Amino acid sequence: MDLFFIRHGESFNNALTDVSQRVSDPPLTERGQLQAERLGTFVASGGHLHPSERDSGPPFDDLYCSPFLRTLQTAHPAVIALGLSPKIWVDVHEIGGVWVDGQAECTGMGRAQISADFPQYELPDQVTETGWWTGGQETPSAGRGRAIAVAAELKQQARDLANEDVRPRRIGVVSHGDFMSAIVKALTDHLPSWAVYYEHSNTAITRFGLDPEMCRVHSLNRIDHLNGDAHLVSP
Repeated sequence: MDLFFIRHGESFNNALTDVSQRVSDPPLTERGQLQAERLGTFVASGGHLHPSERDSGPPFDDLYCSPFLRTLQTAHPAVIALGLSPKIWVDVHEIGGVWVDGQAECTGMGRAQISADFPQYELPDQVTETGWWTGGQETPSAGRGRAIAVAAELKQQARDLANEDVRPRRIGVVSHGDFMSAIVKALTDHLPSWAVYYEHSNTAITRFGLDPEMCRVHSLNRIDHLNGDAHLVSP
């Protein structure tokens, strides 16, 4: 399995200098939208693949996305360009869940709202009419544990696919910075500690190769699609 984790574009919260203005489910900024458009063009042309791989199948066989607004918006240009029906995967949401200081209960976008704004996306039963999140702020340890569970699920998928006599299946996952740092450690069997952090710029791509015996890290924090436009690069 070829696995591509992609961080969302710059969000309203990312761009704030006053963190007291944070919101629970921020949209992309104008720069974030431009980053997402560049990303969509890049992956639609197979830019995330090695040149020798580009003629053997589609850029992605499957695309998954966190249910946060910023990830749905980030994936959208690629979804349109590739004609995909991405699947919302709740468990790849950002560490912490949906929360903001001063609000007792944040639930995320509801099923009807997501379906209206993003009709191409497949929603799991976890996304209800009232949202997809309960319980307030997730603890860091719970978030890291969730990354370990997601990594185990992906490794099992790789084992299930290993006996198929075809090229590796290409899986894209649009997710978040803290979760992506945790997933790098989980997939490579490193300790889930904040003492080591893998930085990912907005819309950065990190590629893994998963097979039954090994996880290969092919590239980290790749932002080729933003090269030549320093004003589009954001942490």
